[in-house]
Amino acid sequence: MAQFHPKVTPIYQTSVFTFEDLNELESYFEQPGNQYMYSRFGNPNTDELAAEVSKLEGGAGAVVTSSGMSAILVAVLTYCQAGDHVLCAEEIYGGSATLLSQELTRIGIAISFVPGEQLYTLSNHVQPNTKMVLAETISNPLLQVLDINRLAEETKQANIKLVIDNTFASPVITKPLALGADMVMHSVTKYLSGHSDVTAGVVVCQEQDLQRAKQVVMTFGVNLSPFESWLAARGLKTLKLRIRQHSQNALAIAQFLQQHPKVEQVWYPGLEQHEQHLLAKEQGNGLFGGMLSFRIQDKLETVNAFMQALQQMPFAPSLAGVSTSISHPLRTSHRSFTPERLDKLGITLGVIRLSVGIEEAEELIADLGQALEKI
Repeated sequence: MAQFHPKVTPIYQTSVFTFEDLNELESYFEQPGNQYMYSRFGNPNTDELAAEVSKLEGGAGAVVTSSGMSAILVAVLTYCQAGDHVLCAEEIYGGSATLLSQELTRIGIAISFVPGEQLYTLSNHVQPNTKMVLAETISNPLLQVLDINRLAEETKQANIKLVIDNTFASPVITKPLALGADMVMHSVTKYLSGHSDVTAGVVVCQEQDLQRAKQVVMTFGVNLSPFESWLAARGLKTLKLRIRQHSQNALAIAQFLQQHPKVEQVWYPGLEQHEQHLLAKEQGNGLFGGMLSFRIQDKLETVNAFMQALQQMPFAPSLAGVSTSISHPLRTSHRSFTPERLDKLGITLGVIRLSVGIEEAEELIADLGQALEKI
């Protein structure tokens, strides 16, 4: 039979691989990585995606998972067991907070949330059983920028692990492992895949943690399907181009919104007025990402009128696709937070999160402008 050399990896849409005999089966167990047996244990498509993301992040290897949420689960279970304690940045994705505080506590892992201003002085929060800290490179939804190198110095001094959710930034903007983080995770659903057609996650590890992370994925069965791995690997090929355009558009829109009389506040690290602008500029190599948030009047009818008036930006409770969309943190991603916590963080009814796509910036600004005029 002729040998074929496809330019693109085929989709290995199979749950199981076959063996010739027991000798070949033993070879699988004696030389891991040379063959495949069962797609929950490994598949060429999942391995390709893991390898490509690991290369971008500068890791020793990676595991891909069924969602961003399962990626956080894998990260925590790589380092923690019942009786351990986890610290988490107070401003974080609502789903992450729910997983930690409502589910992992049920299996005996204690959780404490640390206010942003106290992240760099952890001595008051670290307990004898504290094993790790979880924080986001750029926080969801108010775009606070984490000084990863500074936090890494704190965690190393306390002898605990630092896990960074790099979803909002992507490795094009920031590489947390190079800044001292021990592990990086992403919701691949977002920028890495980039086209709003995949639900996936990834955990990028140092060498000493890789086998444990693989064991968690395999045993808990949170592996990704071959087809979604293939789609994500395809999307990954345009990541650098997309992030540059996302960032360029977001900066132009943030500058427009900042001067608009009906916008009360804008959160975007690319604006000089942002309190971590200089850190974001240095840590992000001059790119600030495609996510921003802004506040209009805190009235339900105002928010609804604005959403309904938009012609090119659908209300979609996710982010990072090539097409621009808006979301509402109070009613979607952070609805599980208590009113007191929401008030402390400043997440009010009028806060709109904008995931800026790669369309023409002028068209997006025009759509925002006409919608703001109708409120």
